[in-house]
Amino acid sequence: MNVQPYLFFNGRAEEALNFYTKALGTKPDMLMRNREAPEQPPPGMLPPGSEDKVMHASFRVGDTEVMLSDGRCSGTPKFDGFALSITAADEADARRKFDAMSAGGEVTMPLGKTFWSPCFGMLTDRFGVGWMISVASESNA
Repeated sequence: MNVQPYLFFNGRAEEALNFYTKALGTKPDMLMRNREAPEQPPPGMLPPGSEDKVMHASFRVGDTEVMLSDGRCSGTPKFDGFALSITAADEADARRKFDAMSAGGEVTMPLGKTFWSPCFGMLTDRFGVGWMISVASESNA
């Protein structure tokens, strides 16, 4: 079994995809717009003018595929009750990712040493998605 995150950005998916691929040094695996769907959704499901919005896209962070969409373009996305966690290769990698991901967002816990990691921090990015970035400790590696 595999659990994959699927994030709905309510109209900002392409902006988010571009931000994440640059900040995390990855590239999109795929992007399909509403107008490219093999079957169109039922009338009234999407607002007029959303033909070029993202129906489905994905990118990889390490071995994890993160999927995203504009959803129904119904307003401001709300990401509560969870965070995505990244284990960086080392402290320099953690700092680079943390700085890039926090640009335009909010640092909720600055990077620093904890009892479980030599380098751990938390942030909410410019889209409201929570992230935890850490380096595995020698005992947890």
